Amino acid sequence: MRQTLKDIFADTPIISILRGITPEEALEIGSTILDADIPVLEVTMNSPRPLEAIKILTEKYGTSKLIGGGTVTSVQQVRDIHAVGGRIIVSPNTNTDVIEETKRLGMFSVPGCFTPSEAFEAYYAGADILKTFPCELIGTAGIKALRAILPEDALLAAVGGINAGNLADFVKVGTNGFGVGSAIYTSDKSIADIKAGTVEMVSSVRAAFQH
Repeated sequence: MRQTLKDIFADTPIISILRGITPEEALEIGSTILDADIPVLEVTMNSPRPLEAIKILTEKYGTSKLIGGGTVTSVQQVRDIHAVGGRIIVSPNTNTDVIEETKRLGMFSVPGCFTPSEAFEAYYAGADILKTFPCELIGTAGIKALRAILPEDALLAAVGGINAGNLADFVKVGTNGFGVGSAIYTSDKSIADIKAGTVEMVSSVRAAFQH
């Protein structure tokens, strides 16, 4: 039976967002994050030569980790990511054409939703998890309101401004996981800082879900 995103998220529900990474550094940085128990990683499509970076990482990890593209806004990008071995599509918006192509190709779909209308549209189009974005604006009150009206099996991932200090508040209102960008990776961080940030996030997320 095919793994679900809920299964993959079971131990450590984090998607690491690599924005601005180059293919030349993808293996070292990606491995630092993935080998520290992060199960899912996205290379954003506004990074330099993102398809090369995705291919490098998928060739190393195969299906042991879930690797794909982020900031995906077109059906063609979905196809391009699939062609280099990517298995997850993360978007900043709700585009049913993108969601449907993602599912047609057997990939995981994580579209961005800001309003209840977008959340329902994405859910019924087949999204695996709804990316509530940007969470700096939606806040815990917004997540709580969405959770109250969405189908019980809808999964929510909070993305945008998530860090070790605030994620527990989002768990309390029904968030199932997180997309984490700058708290783990920015292009100016050293490998040591990236590893430290990853370890802190993994520990904080696990602790938040145990309470």
